[in-house]
Amino acid sequence: MNKPFSQACENNKQPILAQLERFLTEPGSMLEIGSGTGQHAVHFAAAFPHILWQASDLAERLPGIDAWRLETDLANLSPPITFDVNQAQPVKKWDHLYSANTLHIMSWPEVELFFNRVPQLINPRGFVFIYGPFKYQGHFTSDSNAQFDQHLKQNVPHQGIRDFEAVNDLAHAAGLSLLEDKSMPANNQMLVWQYSN
Repeated sequence: MNKPFSQACENNKQPILAQLERFLTEPGSMLEIGSGTGQHAVHFAAAFPHILWQASDLAERLPGIDAWRLETDLANLSPPITFDVNQAQPVKKWDHLYSANTLHIMSWPEVELFFNRVPQLINPRGFVFIYGPFKYQGHFTSDSNAQFDQHLKQNVPHQGIRDFEAVNDLAHAAGLSLLEDKSMPANNQMLVWQYSN
């Protein structure tokens, strides 16, 4: 099949990698939630041979992700698995969790479910990396983010850029401690928490 392609993934994979490199220094495993096209999974698995990378997404996206995987010879990149926050979760755990540009696509109840499920998905002391746009104290960080939020809501009313404070409250309730909130290119943020339980 023709591989799916996202120019945004192509643009942001190196800046994201630069942040992940600061934390992923030890061998371990990573669950990527909402792998989308699969471009990030391939790029990051190649950059972190000491990390077993597990891509996941809704069932209909798995063939495209696997098309990217099958072009590689990466022993640490597993076949993608189905992950839907509204359904039963995998029974195993990973050391860390990564997700990019997903919270503004989920409904708010799904964002709540997402964080409620974190303790079921990762091991103690694991890192949680969330990349994407956020509001702060109800304000957008740029005019383009405000326009993007309006575009999302026009197409699917339950979507929209989330408030950092509300998301961080969910993370804290799930046993996560905020380590970093890093400004990224194109008016995005990299949020890094550690699971302290």
